[in-house]
Amino acid sequence: MNIQAYLDQQRQRVDQFLERSLPAPSAHPQRLYESMRYSLLGGGKRIRPILTIAAAQALGYDGDAMLPFAASLEFVHTYSLIHDDLPAMDDDDYRRGRLTNHKVFGDGMAILAGDALLTMAFELCSQGDIQNVFSARQQLDIVRELALGSGHQGMVGGQVMDIQAENQKIELAHLQQIHTYKTGRLIRAAVRIGGIIGKATSQQMQCLTDYSEDIGLAFQIADDVLNMVGTREELGKDAGTDEKRGKQTYPSFFGVDGARKLGEECIQRAIARLESFHKPAEPLRHIATYIMARHN
Repeated sequence: MNIQAYLDQQRQRVDQFLERSLPAPSAHPQRLYESMRYSLLGGGKRIRPILTIAAAQALGYDGDAMLPFAASLEFVHTYSLIHDDLPAMDDDDYRRGRLTNHKVFGDGMAILAGDALLTMAFELCSQGDIQNVFSARQQLDIVRELALGSGHQGMVGGQVMDIQAENQKIELAHLQQIHTYKTGRLIRAAVRIGGIIGKATSQQMQCLTDYSEDIGLAFQIADDVLNMVGTREELGKDAGTDEKRGKQTYPSFFGVDGARKLGEECIQRAIARLESFHKPAEPLRHIATYIMARHN
């Protein structure tokens, strides 16, 4: 299959929903909605919501009723980027090729826009009209997956460990734990939410979970490599920031080539997890390969 065409098609599908779901920029409080829209609609690969869609498709479901659940991953991801870029965190000036949210709207508004995006993610997942298609049990399970992936035992917990590890000599096992939480858990949630949408059996859900953990590690390895060898034009933000902040990364343990090899091994493992899904899982297989091959 043509993975780029598939990603473009699904990204457009997600982007159209994101546009529809946000209040108009002229709504009150206007500055808040301008800030939210600036970051949420400002580009991005939409990998997490597309993973949700692809996982559901692997199980035979492709209805638009799942879009609120898929989009919730992008709301959470965007909130995390806004907060990550703040001076108190990574202090970045650029994101996706333009000024970061706080550089345009100020620190306070950036914090509040991130807060609003996070809470709106759960608003999307708990809409009553979705129950015409999905059961209350499915909705509750999806809300729980999103909370686990984004909260204290997920992305936020990993961000805390990441901050604490700056300029510290850490072991590889600790680096793996940081990124299992910081990057991997939200990717895991995205795939598992697709599994819930598609009513996966316990065995199917285990395969999807194993797949998600493999690609989550590969995604972080690819990010670490790109941060070291990519350009600002490719990344849409400054390169080489991990080293400047004293962060241990996979290339710092294995070198660039060794890290790439490790990432490729993760991808091959991930693809093997999907053997029982046959052709409907082709998008998931190609997304796995794309994760290591991307340049931003």
